Amino acid sequence: MGRMFNPPHPGETLREDVLPALELTVTEAAKQLGITRTALSRILNGHAGISPEMARRIEAWLGREHGGSAEIWLGMQMDYDLWQAEQKPAPKVERAPVEKLAA
Repeated sequence: MGRMFNPPHPGETLREDVLPALELTVTEAAKQLGITRTALSRILNGHAGISPEMARRIEAWLGREHGGSAEIWLGMQMDYDLWQAEQKPAPKVERAPVEKLAA
């Protein structure tokens, strides 16, 4: 039981949708976000994730009313990361004595 599709890396959404809509180059967007071009390129190419700090920058940059909510961007990163993890074999764990939790 897992997600049925491969969610996109949020950097892909920035690269394919946000930057073209804003007519911004990577250099211009990085300057507006207050990060290096290299740091933004790593996110856009899926080599780095959206951190809480980066999500706050996106929120301040785009505004919540334009899809910039930090929670949305962090949620996209979590969905991506979890789907990637689910493609690997299940981790070997010993079940906790969960009946003690019900007490």
